[in-house]
Amino acid sequence: MAKGRELKGRIKSVENTRKITRTMEMVATSKMKRAQDRVIAARPYARALAEVISSLYSPDLADEFPLLRQPKHAKRAAVILLTSNRGLAGAFNANLIKEARALLGRLEKEGTEAELHVVGKKGIGYFRYIGRATKVSRTDITDRPTANDAASLVEGLMDDFSKGALDAVYVVGAQFKSALSSPPASEQVLPVPRPPKSAAQKDYLLFPSAGAILSELLPQYVRNAVYRALVETVAAEQSARRTAMKNATDNAGEMLNVLRRTYNRARQANITQEIAEIVGGAAALE
Repeated sequence: MAKGRELKGRIKSVENTRKITRTMEMVATSKMKRAQDRVIAARPYARALAEVISSLYSPDLADEFPLLRQPKHAKRAAVILLTSNRGLAGAFNANLIKEARALLGRLEKEGTEAELHVVGKKGIGYFRYIGRATKVSRTDITDRPTANDAASLVEGLMDDFSKGALDAVYVVGAQFKSALSSPPASEQVLPVPRPPKSAAQKDYLLFPSAGAILSELLPQYVRNAVYRALVETVAAEQSARRTAMKNATDNAGEMLNVLRRTYNRARQANITQEIAEIVGGAAALE
């Protein structure tokens, strides 16, 4: 009956694992819903910012603001990579790291020196493993990022860009489209791109002036772009973790079915063998 006891132990172990993965799936589902709400809330503000900047933009004003500076060739760039602090999310972090490596390779091929800013233990651990230096490593940003988190990531980079020490800043994160689709994406946040003018362009009354308003809106636009990347990456992470834990729970259920059938067959075979031995012994006594 040693095999039967071994199978019972494995069944118990898989049942415990399934309870854990089912609980993690439920937690990830709850967190994904909250993160998705933050994504939906952030998008209208970003559209409004882009619309106002598009209305205020003019070539004359562009020369006055360092954040609108368009260098002919980017000699030095910064790449902000957003990953998670925890795993168990399938290929989520691997895809983000792959996207960042592709961007770094493209920049270096064009002759641009790229510095790396990494958020999340998974990204930090990977680049430490391959020996790639990172200028900034952050693990303090939680799965509820704030506008202050975004500002702390990009404020120094905006100063460097304004002084000419940087020519471009990119953010690599996940683009949350739905619970089933969150591909990795790279977005250039500096220099601030000129938003396209919409057909229904609004006519604004400006006070005190377009220049004064742009001086406040341009840094806010950059901070908001990083904030949106943070919240979308968190939503994508929870979505990926939910999917991974659901698959693990389903696989554990299938494994349990196989183990229980195997255990029942072994138990039935053992009972049949015992009955046969009893009948054989009784026949020998006669």
